[in-house]
Amino acid sequence: MPDITPITLPKFGLAMTEGKIVSWAKPEGSEVAVGEVLADIETSKITNAYESPVKGVMRRHVVAEQDEVPIGALIAVVADASVPESEIDAFIAEFQAGFAGNPNAVGSETAVAPIRVEVGGRAIRYLEAGAQHEGRPVVLVHGFGGDLNNWLFTQPALAEIYRVIALDLPGHGGSSKDVGSGDLATLSTALAAFLDVLDIPTAHLVGHSLGGAVALLTALEHPARIASLSLICPAGLGEEIDVAFMQEFIAAGRRKQLQPVLEKLFVDKSLVSSEMAEDLLKFKRIDGAQSALTAIATANFGNGRQSEVLVGRLAELGSLPVGVIWGAEDQIIPARHAEGLPRNVRSHVLLGAGHMPHLEKAAEVNRLLLDLIPR
Repeated sequence: MPDITPITLPKFGLAMTEGKIVSWAKPEGSEVAVGEVLADIETSKITNAYESPVKGVMRRHVVAEQDEVPIGALIAVVADASVPESEIDAFIAEFQAGFAGNPNAVGSETAVAPIRVEVGGRAIRYLEAGAQHEGRPVVLVHGFGGDLNNWLFTQPALAEIYRVIALDLPGHGGSSKDVGSGDLATLSTALAAFLDVLDIPTAHLVGHSLGGAVALLTALEHPARIASLSLICPAGLGEEIDVAFMQEFIAAGRRKQLQPVLEKLFVDKSLVSSEMAEDLLKFKRIDGAQSALTAIATANFGNGRQSEVLVGRLAELGSLPVGVIWGAEDQIIPARHAEGLPRNVRSHVLLGAGHMPHLEKAAEVNRLLLDLIPR
């Protein structure tokens, strides 16, 4: 008998418990190939394209567009065209009965809670996944104005193979708003101390934007502690940067002011939801957050350009596996910074992506990271 494959609502982020089918990319009756986009699914943070894990025919949409369902709920059925409709009906009925009768299914998905630890007199918040995996962990370092939630599509994918830790840099998210001078050296020192506190002698670092420069400096200053380095639209590889973006980000106090600023980060402006803007405004209203962001922006981009350019030191990393991933249409840091890098650096420029390719082209970025990070 031909196989019938259930398509269930995936868990994009560790804090995700439910999602909405925004739109179906594959109509009923259409052929589906592995890796093709089936649907756009909206989480509380952002909308993501869900790629098919199987090949076959889209036989049934179980969940209608704009409907919201819990993680693991049946949203579609893929099967060979020869499977009778009666068998599809029976399969759906059996799945739904089991899902509804399973006390560990509906409503049981709980968000994984971040942890706070003291690092050099500062509280640092982090979120861990894949703790069951042995070997060197992957540490994810976000960019300016971000936090560990920027990795909501990255962390679960990497955690299938690695222990993965996403942290909030000082001045961001749930971490202490004490950033000292706010320069790269201060942030890099905090990252190295964080590894000490978690007793991580060696790690794979993945850094985005400002976090890329922080990760790069950490690798340069502590080469024996870094197993690989993956940089996504990183600062530190050239002088040019849209300083106005950071100034506007800091100054915005209302959603209507912040939303157009955030749209600079994406090619697809529709990805910037009102919820995303409101979440960032809540962070910015925390005591000390505004001052911390201002100090970091002044220390690293105060002269209208990047204050510290590390591209000339990449050769010091020797045989360390280094990869760079850039959005071709990045409006914040130009993708041309990915050109002319030393031969030990593997570069990938993604079409149709801006400054947040790990959110905008999540599946593609995850595939690249899994290739760049040594097993």
